[in-house]
Amino acid sequence: MKYIIREMENKDWKSVERIYGDGIKSGATFQNKVPTFEFWDSVYLKKCRLVICEDDEVIGWTAVRHISPREAYNGVVELSIYIDKDYKGRGVGGALLNALVKKTEEEGIWSIQAVIIRNNKGSLRLHEKCGFRTIGIRDRVARMPDGTWMDVVLMERRSKIIF
Repeated sequence: MKYIIREMENKDWKSVERIYGDGIKSGATFQNKVPTFEFWDSVYLKKCRLVICEDDEVIGWTAVRHISPREAYNGVVELSIYIDKDYKGRGVGGALLNALVKKTEEEGIWSIQAVIIRNNKGSLRLHEKCGFRTIGIRDRVARMPDGTWMDVVLMERRSKIIF
Protein backbone atom coordinates (compact mmCIF):
# COMPACT_ATOMS: atom_id res chain seq x y z
CA MET A 1 0.00 0.00 0.00
CA LYS A 2 1.16 3.51 -0.78
CA TYR A 3 0.48 6.10 1.91
CA ILE A 4 0.72 9.86 1.52
CA ILE A 5 1.61 12.03 4.51
CA ARG A 6 0.71 15.69 4.23
CA GLU A 7 -0.19 18.70 6.33
CA MET A 8 -3.69 18.59 7.72
CA GLU A 9 -6.25 20.87 6.10
CA ASN A 10 -9.53 22.08 7.59
CA LYS A 11 -11.40 19.84 5.13
CA ASP A 12 -9.85 16.82 6.91
CA TRP A 13 -11.66 17.54 10.18
CA LYS A 14 -14.54 15.08 9.65
CA SER A 15 -12.07 12.22 9.18
CA VAL A 16 -9.92 13.40 12.08
CA GLU A 17 -13.05 13.63 14.24
CA ARG A 18 -14.13 10.09 13.28
CA ILE A 19 -10.70 8.58 14.00
CA TYR A 20 -10.44 10.50 17.26
CA GLY A 21 -13.90 9.26 18.27
CA ASP A 22 -12.86 5.67 17.59
CA GLY A 23 -9.80 6.21 19.79
CA ILE A 24 -12.03 7.43 22.60
CA LYS A 25 -14.29 4.39 22.26
CA SER A 26 -11.30 2.04 22.36
CA GLY A 27 -9.98 3.55 25.59
CA ALA A 28 -6.81 4.99 24.00
CA THR A 29 -7.38 8.34 25.70
CA PHE A 30 -8.89 9.85 28.83
CA GLN A 31 -10.87 12.20 26.62
CA ASN A 32 -14.56 11.31 26.83
CA LYS A 33 -15.76 13.17 23.75
CA VAL A 34 -14.29 14.68 20.63
CA PRO A 35 -13.79 18.41 21.08
CA THR A 36 -15.20 20.93 18.66
CA PHE A 37 -12.97 21.88 15.77
CA GLU A 38 -12.73 25.41 17.17
CA PHE A 39 -11.35 24.17 20.49
CA TRP A 40 -9.06 21.58 18.85
CA ASP A 41 -7.79 24.24 16.43
CA SER A 42 -6.99 26.60 19.30
CA VAL A 43 -4.91 23.99 21.17
CA TYR A 44 -2.78 22.31 18.50
CA LEU A 45 0.05 24.10 16.68
CA LYS A 46 -0.96 24.81 13.09
CA LYS A 47 2.55 24.18 11.79
CA CYS A 48 2.78 20.58 13.03
CA ARG A 49 -0.47 18.86 12.07
CA LEU A 50 -0.15 15.90 9.75
CA VAL A 51 -2.49 13.34 8.25
CA ILE A 52 -1.69 10.07 6.53
CA CYS A 53 -3.89 9.08 3.61
CA GLU A 54 -4.58 6.10 1.41
CA ASP A 55 -6.31 6.92 -1.87
CA ASP A 56 -7.21 10.42 -0.59
CA GLU A 57 -8.85 8.95 2.54
CA VAL A 58 -7.43 10.13 5.88
CA ILE A 59 -6.47 7.04 7.89
CA GLY A 60 -4.53 8.72 10.71
CA TRP A 61 -3.55 12.04 12.18
CA THR A 62 -1.02 13.58 14.52
CA ALA A 63 -0.59 17.02 16.03
CA VAL A 64 1.34 18.71 18.82
CA ARG A 65 0.64 21.34 21.44
CA HIS A 66 2.89 23.34 23.72
CA ILE A 67 3.29 21.97 27.24
CA SER A 68 3.71 25.44 28.74
CA PRO A 69 3.16 29.08 27.73
CA ARG A 70 6.62 29.97 29.10
CA GLU A 71 9.05 31.05 26.39
CA ALA A 72 11.78 28.72 27.69
CA TYR A 73 9.55 25.77 26.76
CA ASN A 74 8.78 26.85 23.17
CA GLY A 75 10.64 23.82 21.86
CA VAL A 76 8.81 21.30 24.05
CA VAL A 77 5.51 19.83 22.87
CA GLU A 78 3.12 17.00 23.67
CA LEU A 79 1.84 14.92 20.80
CA SER A 80 -1.41 13.22 19.92
CA ILE A 81 -1.53 10.45 17.33
CA TYR A 82 -4.51 8.38 16.26
CA ILE A 83 -4.75 5.72 13.57
CA ASP A 84 -7.93 4.34 11.99
CA LYS A 85 -8.71 1.02 13.68
CA ASP A 86 -8.63 -0.81 10.33
CA TYR A 87 -5.03 0.30 9.69
CA LYS A 88 -3.36 -0.49 13.00
CA GLY A 89 -0.40 -2.86 12.75
CA ARG A 90 0.37 -1.93 9.13
CA GLY A 91 3.19 0.55 9.71
CA VAL A 92 0.92 3.57 9.38
CA GLY A 93 1.62 4.85 12.89
CA GLY A 94 5.38 4.55 12.51
CA ALA A 95 5.39 6.36 9.19
CA LEU A 96 3.24 9.15 10.59
CA LEU A 97 5.16 9.51 13.86
CA ASN A 98 8.51 9.59 12.07
CA ALA A 99 7.16 12.29 9.74
CA LEU A 100 6.04 14.29 12.78
CA VAL A 101 9.51 14.01 14.33
CA LYS A 102 11.03 15.39 11.12
CA LYS A 103 8.47 18.20 10.91
CA THR A 104 8.94 19.24 14.54
CA GLU A 105 12.71 19.38 14.11
CA GLU A 106 12.25 21.57 11.02
CA GLU A 107 10.20 23.89 13.24
CA GLY A 108 12.87 24.09 15.95
CA ILE A 109 11.18 21.78 18.44
CA TRP A 110 13.72 19.87 20.54
CA SER A 111 11.54 17.68 22.74
CA ILE A 112 8.34 15.75 22.02
CA GLN A 113 6.51 14.27 24.97
CA ALA A 114 3.86 11.56 24.95
CA VAL A 115 1.53 10.67 27.80
CA ILE A 116 0.26 7.14 27.17
CA ILE A 117 -2.19 5.07 29.17
CA ARG A 118 -0.07 2.31 30.69
CA ASN A 119 -2.11 -0.58 29.25
CA ASN A 120 -1.93 0.81 25.68
CA LYS A 121 0.89 -1.55 24.72
CA GLY A 122 0.61 -0.84 20.99
CA SER A 123 1.18 2.88 21.49
CA LEU A 124 4.06 2.27 23.87
CA ARG A 125 5.77 -0.01 21.31
CA LEU A 126 5.15 2.50 18.51
CA HIS A 127 6.75 5.34 20.41
CA GLU A 128 9.71 3.21 21.48
CA LYS A 129 10.32 2.15 17.85
CA CYS A 130 10.35 5.82 16.86
CA GLY A 131 13.05 6.79 19.35
CA PHE A 132 11.03 7.71 22.43
CA ARG A 133 12.20 6.62 25.87
CA THR A 134 10.27 6.21 29.08
CA ILE A 135 11.01 9.00 31.53
CA GLY A 136 8.48 8.09 34.20
CA ILE A 137 5.21 6.56 35.25
CA ARG A 138 2.42 8.42 36.98
CA ASP A 139 0.48 5.91 39.07
CA ARG A 140 -3.26 6.30 39.45
CA VAL A 141 -3.25 9.73 37.86
CA ALA A 142 -6.68 9.58 36.21
CA ARG A 143 -10.01 8.14 37.26
CA MET A 144 -12.31 6.70 34.63
CA PRO A 145 -16.11 7.17 34.74
CA ASP A 146 -16.48 3.60 36.09
CA GLY A 147 -14.19 4.46 39.03
CA THR A 148 -11.11 2.63 37.69
CA TRP A 149 -7.81 4.38 38.39
CA MET A 150 -5.36 4.50 35.48
CA ASP A 151 -1.59 4.96 35.24
CA VAL A 152 0.21 6.78 32.44
CA VAL A 153 3.68 6.36 31.00
CA LEU A 154 5.56 9.54 30.19
CA MET A 155 7.75 9.18 27.12
CA GLU A 156 10.05 11.66 25.44
CA ARG A 157 12.03 12.00 22.25
CA ARG A 158 14.83 14.53 22.21
CA SER A 159 16.03 15.92 18.92
CA LYS A 160 19.43 14.68 17.82
CA ILE A 161 19.94 17.62 15.45
CA ILE A 162 18.84 20.67 17.45
CA PHE A 163 21.37 20.33 20.28
